[in-house]
Amino acid sequence: MKRIIAVLLAVLFVCGALAACGGNKNTATKDEAKTATEANATADPNFKAGVVLVGDENEGYTFAHMEGIKAAAKKLGIADNQIIWKYNIPEDEQCKDACDDLVGQGCKVIFTNSYGHQSYTQQAATEYPNVQFVAMTGDTAKASGLKNFKNAFTRVYESRYVSGVVAGLKVKELIDAGKIADENKDKDGNIKIGYVGAYPYAEVVSGYTAFYLGIKSIVENVVMDVQYTNSWFDMVAEGAAADALMARGCVIIGQHADSTGAPSAVQKAIDSGKTVYSVGYNVDMLSVAPKAALTSATNTWEVYYEYALGTALSGGDIDTNWAEGYEKDAVAITALGESCAEGTQAKVDEVIAAIKSGELHVFDQKTFTVGGKTVEEAFATDTNGDFKPDADNAMFDGYYHESYFQSAPSFQLRIDGITELNNN
Repeated sequence: MKRIIAVLLAVLFVCGALAACGGNKNTATKDEAKTATEANATADPNFKAGVVLVGDENEGYTFAHMEGIKAAAKKLGIADNQIIWKYNIPEDEQCKDACDDLVGQGCKVIFTNSYGHQSYTQQAATEYPNVQFVAMTGDTAKASGLKNFKNAFTRVYESRYVSGVVAGLKVKELIDAGKIADENKDKDGNIKIGYVGAYPYAEVVSGYTAFYLGIKSIVENVVMDVQYTNSWFDMVAEGAAADALMARGCVIIGQHADSTGAPSAVQKAIDSGKTVYSVGYNVDMLSVAPKAALTSATNTWEVYYEYALGTALSGGDIDTNWAEGYEKDAVAITALGESCAEGTQAKVDEVIAAIKSGELHVFDQKTFTVGGKTVEEAFATDTNGDFKPDADNAMFDGYYHESYFQSAPSFQLRIDGITELNNN
């Protein structure tokens, strides 16, 4: 990942953020985490936790992890000097070196926060069986057979779906106001949506599909183009991708990339008189796109870290696969922007309630097709390392069970209506 040091961006991220195993085994509830907190009001002063981060406070995804860890540690009575941080660690052997150093400093649990860290984290777990290792967004813990190697992620696809509902309501408002021009439609009259994605990984595919289905739940006749940047964090590339999508006539630009590049580009377009709006990721983008930003899908990492740190602190065994969403308040959308359509908050509340109750499933089999056909079978688990799921059919009971067989997203279907422009 490309590191961009920008003090101004760091300030914007801070302001924005403040505004804002096998199977489905998730043993810790929020109440249980609170119990752990109360039991460890004064934490063992000898306890240490290590954190290996792909970025730093300048990068929204990493910043959100940092804030979650700090909030959880405070609740658990863990002092600042008991958390050892490793910033800007690439997805290569430097991750293993960082893990080695953290073990040497006495850490009993070590978290790595990027998918590319996973193989090096697993290697460290093999060498240090008395230390628990958690590879965030990873997917090999279950298959590894290692008792001390874990995976965790949120059900962020739920908040992406909700952010899509927000976008859909804005599109409907534009339709009703007669503000959708011919250039905003394809040859069949479908309204164009754009999405800036980092990589064609399952995590991104799951997220953009959920976003698209959220929009379609409000406005049926939409299509979406996805432009990849091949980087998790690159302001220039993300801004350029947004510009390219707007040039194609897209009226909404979503994102699964970690900077303010896309929202900033959309704000610039609005300032020039263009009709287009933005939905961000990780943090509130209103500080850089006050009129363009509708909301951002985000993770509430404090929920997981309070559970995991509390479990490690008490000598317990962290779940091999952990994934929670709206039911445990582990995901959310940020504050609604001034450009949101009237009635958006009420609809958001309704949709979140439906997700929590189980009435609404994001990947409902009836809401999408692949090649014009309803999908009857879709696998979740990759057993041979080729990044193509070949085991554990997740399509049952009428919907795809995302984050059921593993914590990391596994939905990789390319559904009708979405086009990846540069996935070669």
